[in-house]
Amino acid sequence: MYEGQSFGQRYSEYCEQKKGSRRRLRRVTVAAVLIVGVAILALVLSDQVLPIEVWATSEKEAPQVIELDLREKTVEQTPQETVAEVKEIRTTPVVFIDAGHGGNDGGCFAGDIVEKNINLSIAELVQGKLEELGYEVIMSRSTDTYVAKEDRVRNANDRNADIYVSIHQNFSDVKGVNGMEVWYDGTDMQRDSKRLALLVSQQTARSTGAVEREVRGDADFHVTGSTQMPACLIETGFLSNKEERAKLTSQEYQEKLASGIVQGIEYYFHPKTMYLTFDDGPSEQNTSRVLDILKERNIKATFFLVGENVERYPEIARRIVAEGHTIGIHCYNHDYQNLYQSVESFVDDFEHARRVVCEVTGVDAVLFRFPGGSINSYNDNVYAEIIEEMTKRGYIYYDWNASLEDAVAGAEPTQLLANGVETTLGRKKVILLAHDVVYNTGEILEDLLDKFPEYEMRPLNEQIEPIHFKGSSAVG
Repeated sequence: MYEGQSFGQRYSEYCEQKKGSRRRLRRVTVAAVLIVGVAILALVLSDQVLPIEVWATSEKEAPQVIELDLREKTVEQTPQETVAEVKEIRTTPVVFIDAGHGGNDGGCFAGDIVEKNINLSIAELVQGKLEELGYEVIMSRSTDTYVAKEDRVRNANDRNADIYVSIHQNFSDVKGVNGMEVWYDGTDMQRDSKRLALLVSQQTARSTGAVEREVRGDADFHVTGSTQMPACLIETGFLSNKEERAKLTSQEYQEKLASGIVQGIEYYFHPKTMYLTFDDGPSEQNTSRVLDILKERNIKATFFLVGENVERYPEIARRIVAEGHTIGIHCYNHDYQNLYQSVESFVDDFEHARRVVCEVTGVDAVLFRFPGGSINSYNDNVYAEIIEEMTKRGYIYYDWNASLEDAVAGAEPTQLLANGVETTLGRKKVILLAHDVVYNTGEILEDLLDKFPEYEMRPLNEQIEPIHFKGSSAVG
């Protein structure tokens, strides 16, 4: 007899096993489909879910919030950047001309002569002359109307004017007082109002011959204190003075006043060039004082140094370089007799000084100035050969076409100031000679700089065309 399951039993069991396998396969398949479906659904919905998660993020999850803030800041900054671009590309200066008073505010008067009318007449002349030169002019008023000072300033600020000039007349109980005054806000160092005021005063005095009473930095006027651009107020004369009143009401004199104001504005935007140069330093006391003044005014100059003095005062020499001034070589010991014996003696002295300057300051100087100038009584027989040799070596020398004449012993400060002003002769390009080792030069330096508002002060460099003596005088 056969032991175990019969065929029928085994077949029945097999069928049951097949059914179980199919059921398991279906369950696995359904599970797989569900998993894949959920994954696909998650991917599809992820773009919608993530923003919800961003807004629901806690404060600790800061990066998402920072990203949103950055986009907001970008939107806010766009207008400012656009304004900056407009300022950068604008090539036509915008001048705001303010004819003082107007309408029911007549200003000062003498008889039937009223200030507001003279102010407007001069302002209109200024406007015409400026527009002929290509300026854009904004007038505070063009008719006999009252405009509040706050509105004048707001208009200038809103229109982004480059400068503001207010025109007025003066009055005094002392009938003999005459001349013009120019005012500006000296408490605001961010605007270049002082230079504008100096130029308007200087050029108007030159065109009219009027007395320059003073340029005052203690103005307490809304139009000079609340404007965002450089601003000044000119009192062109005294209506209380009979002689000056007659001038101020004449068309000819008003033309001169307008020409002076316009020329001052023209120099403000298009200055001439002055290269301020100092020889013979450094000295401990005087050079430091000169550097202090230049630093305060943000002016760069050129210092032609003496090697011996650099060895004595190395820190001063290094300060000259650190504050952005140009360094040139003057000589090593300033002994004219030995210096100009021959080409070789000059070159030896020069190279000695150049090595000292380089070791102390790190500057390998190329510019130089001859002691006494390129042509003087000590080098008559050798200067041409020296120039040829130094040029061959790649060095560049500079003479001058204006001077304080401060190397003359015993010169008074007032005389030095007069020398500096008189010798410039109104040239467009000036190389001014001074000596930073002279005490009186430091004494008058601030006043001297105020005398030249029409000049932009620059340091020399290798690209500046030199001024050279020809025969016995400076040219260029």
